[in-house]
Amino acid sequence: MSNRSSSNEFLLLALADTRDLQLLHFSLFLGIYLAALLGNSLIIAAVACDHRLHTPMYFFLLNLSLLDLGFISTIVPKSIANSLRNTRSISYSGCTAQIFLFAFFISAEYPVLTLMAYDRFVAICRPLHYETLMDIRACVKMAAAAWSSGFLNAVLHTAKSFSIPLCQGNVVDQFFCEIPQILKLSCSDSYLREAGATVVSACLFFGCFVFIVLSYVQIFTAVLRIPSEQGRHKAFSMCLPHLAVVSLCVSTGLFAYLKPPSLSFPALDLVVAVLYTVVPPAVNPLIYSMRKKELKDALKK
Repeated sequence: MSNRSSSNEFLLLALADTRDLQLLHFSLFLGIYLAALLGNSLIIAAVACDHRLHTPMYFFLLNLSLLDLGFISTIVPKSIANSLRNTRSISYSGCTAQIFLFAFFISAEYPVLTLMAYDRFVAICRPLHYETLMDIRACVKMAAAAWSSGFLNAVLHTAKSFSIPLCQGNVVDQFFCEIPQILKLSCSDSYLREAGATVVSACLFFGCFVFIVLSYVQIFTAVLRIPSEQGRHKAFSMCLPHLAVVSLCVSTGLFAYLKPPSLSFPALDLVVAVLYTVVPPAVNPLIYSMRKKELKDALKK
């Protein structure tokens, strides 16, 4: 049997029950997408144009904004177009590209968040070595490693997902092509493939998560030793936006993929998918711009 479905397309059924629901989905997702597009584009422009922001912290923030833009642009425009045109279909090649790009951007985002935690660790716990450890060449190499890890992970997941025959129909019960939904359409037992893909991703994400936790344990230990209240406040202010973003990404992502089967039903899966795919790219620029005075000044300028 061919690896492709018989119609060479998939049907995205989530959010497509009634026309009123489609129009609500169109309006909501369009507003969120425009907010994410504006916020991340402003951060990219501000960091690129203002020489005061040419620091490792804002270099990694620029990478995060680029990933958020690519992440949300992979999923939302197709979903908006389907709602507007009252259709549910996505081509086989379009679904493949969506899964690859989705895995690429989300797999690269966690290492970038880890690098941002490392930057804060060095700035607070190793301030005398900061210029040496976080020079521009080192930052570029670390960012390139983060993007490369995302690319390799995406290639692996996409190859595994589409190397199996799909004969259980072509209905995807989600508003975008998602790997677990594609594996449900497999003719063969997909549990081993799903377990293998999950182990690979878990190693990457768990490693990033452990590194972030250990970094912040040492950061908070160092901050509490600062005698000046103003110094402690400044250190905490530098860390809080990153902690908020990490908490949002990790909590929603972990719940989406590690929740027990007893909690898996379409309505909850849909809400969780929106929370970890659509909301973070729109919220991240707001979180960072509210807490960073230099960034607010550059945005105003």
